[in-house]
Amino acid sequence: MTTATRLLDELCHLTAQSLEPLEPLDHFQLIKLLGEGSYGKVKLAVHKKRGTPMALKFFLRDDTSLLSFLREYNLSLAFCTHPSLTSALGIAFSTPTHYVFAQQPCLYGDLYDVIVPEVGLEESRAQGVASQISGALSHLHSLGFVHRDVKPENIFLCDRECHWVKLGDFGMVKAAGTRVPCVWYCSPYCTPEAEIARKNEESHLSHLGGESNGNKQKRDSGKTQRTLVSVDPSTDSWALGILIYAMLMGSLPWSETISDNPAYKSYLQWTNWEDSASQKKISDQPVNFNQVAPQFAAFTPIVGQLFKSLLHPQSRLRGRPDEVDRYLGEAWLLDKDVSG
Repeated sequence: MTTATRLLDELCHLTAQSLEPLEPLDHFQLIKLLGEGSYGKVKLAVHKKRGTPMALKFFLRDDTSLLSFLREYNLSLAFCTHPSLTSALGIAFSTPTHYVFAQQPCLYGDLYDVIVPEVGLEESRAQGVASQISGALSHLHSLGFVHRDVKPENIFLCDRECHWVKLGDFGMVKAAGTRVPCVWYCSPYCTPEAEIARKNEESHLSHLGGESNGNKQKRDSGKTQRTLVSVDPSTDSWALGILIYAMLMGSLPWSETISDNPAYKSYLQWTNWEDSASQKKISDQPVNFNQVAPQFAAFTPIVGQLFKSLLHPQSRLRGRPDEVDRYLGEAWLLDKDVSG
């Protein structure tokens, strides 16, 4: 546990004792809805006395534990000092139905809304966003935190041209090394190691399912167990690689990260990683564009190296987010100019 993660726990304990009930309309003028999700809603508001614009993030109390709310609030307040991380403004309160905290407003929606399907962003804009998000992730990682939910919907725009973006939504953030239940989901943002953990879990359950009826109680209790995995910063590196692809192409490289997915399998074949016994570091494996995976054919060899680093199937060999900086200013798309 790092100093920052210990301090976060202390801040949550202190804030829990000072969180007060408040009626939002007594203190804020609510302007419009900025966004919503499973957690609740974000509304643009103006503080009636100070005249300060802010975003109020409302968490449904029925779906959010107090500790989860306090962790996200204090993380955003105390540790999100990087310019490309959304930060809280020191205002937190409760209502009968919600927990609420104030944060810096991002008025131009999220990155998902501006990525043109099957087209993507201008290359210069994509590089700018990649640079900012890699810096934001490197900042979190230096403090011992892992975001665990990097995707276009969680990157918010401070202007229409994506010159300034902010990574937000810290509800999934955990300290590196924390043991958490493995969650596999059907998405390219899901890492290869999640599929491995899922298969191990399914194999375990299948074994329990073969037990005799006399062991039914043991089998039933085993089905409630989940495979635990260690939170690792490489999860964010993988998501950053998928994000960069999505920005450049306006699509995703494969529908789900599983070994029998044809598109993902073609990527493994292109990178010579289909045979795990022959896996090596990125520096040892030059990109072979004679057998390029079809979905990567539009990219230059230089950004091919970046994808191979961030999207390495072995987490321990995966590149760090700050590797993006080495590739900025180079052409990422064939027959394109990065000047936009």
